[in-house]
Amino acid sequence: MFLLSKTLGALSILPNLLAVAGLIGCLLLLTRFASVGRKLATLSLLTLAICGFTPVGSLLLRPLEDRFPPWAPTADAPTGIVILGGTTKPEVSAFHGGPVSDIGIDRLITGAMLARRYPNARVIYSGGSPDIRPNDLREADYAVQILSDLGVPKKRVEVEDKSRNTAENATFSKTLASPASADHWLLVTSAYHMPRAMGLFRKAGFPVEPVPTGWLTSNHTTSLDIGNFASSILLVHIASREWIGLAVYRALGKTDAFFPGP
Repeated sequence: MFLLSKTLGALSILPNLLAVAGLIGCLLLLTRFASVGRKLATLSLLTLAICGFTPVGSLLLRPLEDRFPPWAPTADAPTGIVILGGTTKPEVSAFHGGPVSDIGIDRLITGAMLARRYPNARVIYSGGSPDIRPNDLREADYAVQILSDLGVPKKRVEVEDKSRNTAENATFSKTLASPASADHWLLVTSAYHMPRAMGLFRKAGFPVEPVPTGWLTSNHTTSLDIGNFASSILLVHIASREWIGLAVYRALGKTDAFFPGP
């Protein structure tokens, strides 16, 4: 089931879907369906160009990042802090013999800042291996090293390294935390990922306060930027993955709302 969900999920992400459609279109050019192939290949290329040369990615990502406001500290110290994975690249880290950060590195920076602000709070890092291929590499191993370099002792970090997706992050983190009704836990993840994460943590029965971080968009979302095609495609990739994830988890009953909010 995990293999199927990962494969279908990867193929449904917009840039991947366009690439596959374009490839199918090119293959059809060699058959009696050449006319259909030309239309499919042209449409795929045109859509890909629109995604890369216009602010489509930012426009798709901005509502996700704006769903939860920036966190503001309160007088009450939290019981604990949950930092979600997606912060390191295990295979690259293993190859180079040291931690190599991923796009979610802000989660570790923010988590370390909170851990140092609240020295008595528990710290949980939740992240196993999202790789389809089974292996013994876990991003948590390298994330803990980065947290240590940022001033959070390794012995203080409780590691949940079995989760392969956000749903398992929520379930396994709750098991490890064993939160009491009066506890106050913080959840640290990227701003664009916070709606999906909050929906899943709520469904898992683990009340957490959102601490979004790592924003990728600003208020300048309507201008053309033909010099950053790859960056624009990355934003489309991230945004489409999140929107698809929200829809799928809602359809499967893993969340109580399509677009969880405050």
